Amino acid sequence: MKPVDDKPVWSIVCFVVPSAYRSQGVARALLQGAIAYARKQGATLIEAYPVDKADRSKDDAMWFGAKSMYDGAGFEEVARRKPARPVVRLEVKRSGA
Repeated sequence: MKPVDDKPVWSIVCFVVPSAYRSQGVARALLQGAIAYARKQGATLIEAYPVDKADRSKDDAMWFGAKSMYDGAGFEEVARRKPARPVVRLEVKRSGA
């Protein structure tokens, strides 16, 4: 992905959830785990590239996660280079800060 700006970011690229476990909150739990890990490692910005479509997408197009999942975790859109592919970011505060 072309950088949005010169700020250092940790990127969440995709989630792999077996079909038997989809729609059970697994991707949300993985996202929360990724945020916690990045925070512990000193990240200040986390960036992701979700899918944003009005209709449900096919499973093979959802590896990046749905924008609504990132919205629910506090990410904000910072760019959109394709109609259905925003760039979202979360400002991370260190634990105990």
